Amino acid sequence: MLRIYGNRALKTLPGLDTRPTSARVREALFNIWQGRITDCRWLDLCTGSGAMGAEALCRGAAEVVGIEKSPEAYTITRENWQKVAQPDQTFSLFRGDVVKQLSRLHGQPFDCIYFDPPYDSELYLPVLERVASLNLLQPTGEIAVEHRPDAWVPIAVPGLELVRQKHYGTTYLAFYAPEAPTA
Repeated sequence: MLRIYGNRALKTLPGLDTRPTSARVREALFNIWQGRITDCRWLDLCTGSGAMGAEALCRGAAEVVGIEKSPEAYTITRENWQKVAQPDQTFSLFRGDVVKQLSRLHGQPFDCIYFDPPYDSELYLPVLERVASLNLLQPTGEIAVEHRPDAWVPIAVPGLELVRQKHYGTTYLAFYAPEAPTA
């Protein structure tokens, strides 16, 4: 079991196939984004147990959308989100390859996107490029990318700019925002 905002318990996946975001990193991210969460549209990529999306719902997000490849993780995420969502909140979840599933969201920009892929995956650049090319961020939105320090070189992505990086022990977050239009 995993506990989130409001001391709510969530189901987790057995074994080591899914690495949940630590409580320290979750708290830090929600502190950074505290003024963005209420009534926001939140996108959770590689949801795992769905803890980040569940926490966004508990903190007042209007809508949470997730993409998860694992059938087991998909099922647990759905259960966790059903458990915490209030009647005035909506959520949807898509199962499959994250790069392919992002196309379903074209024209639906988000305020906050959380992207936490398996660290050794080859997903970082393709997902960031897809987010940029599909305009999945509001003009004032941000995407937080969780990674480990030894496998990261800030990625240059047309349409996105790296705005800050934070680290919490062995976990790092890189924040991207839409590039400012040039005059």
